[in-house]
Amino acid sequence: MKPNKLLFSVLASLGLSACVSERVVLLPEPDGKPSALVIRSGGEQQVLDQPYAAAKRQGGSLAATSMPAQEVQERFGAVLAQLPPRPVRFVLYFQEGSTELTPESRQQFQALRQELASRPVAEMLIVGHTDTVGDLQGNDTLSLERAVAMREALKTEGIDASGVEVAGRGERELLVKTGDDVSEPRNRRVEISIR
Repeated sequence: MKPNKLLFSVLASLGLSACVSERVVLLPEPDGKPSALVIRSGGEQQVLDQPYAAAKRQGGSLAATSMPAQEVQERFGAVLAQLPPRPVRFVLYFQEGSTELTPESRQQFQALRQELASRPVAEMLIVGHTDTVGDLQGNDTLSLERAVAMREALKTEGIDASGVEVAGRGERELLVKTGDDVSEPRNRRVEISIR
């Protein structure tokens, strides 16, 4: 499992000796999905697969332990509060052959706007896509127009979009693989990455 979690490695000298203790704590994912991490030290190994599971290395020995949520907050709350918001991704869908959002995606656009308003500074990339209806050059143009339309819609909503990057991929990165000239609603989209 690819680690996509937040870890703390705490180094603390113990007394005046040269002995150093190191602890790694697995924090819960914000969305509640399970995660895991393998800690190796020398020939030993510990698997952390529960929130607040920890591995502690002291001297040459590795031991399984845990750190309660309250202790993590007490010891590292100030650090956690300074971390940037986690990256998020939105996918919005379009009417066929246009830069007009579907009704469902108009609602999702409002969630996007609220997310951006809650972030002090955000880096954003908007990538437009199309289905395979039409020619390659026309789809390249339409996909870029979709990305630009979303940037302009954010500006209209009062979001500073001056640093927003836009790109169009046409029909090159289909979400649903189809043959040529297939109208597939899930391919008519923009993917918006915010960090």
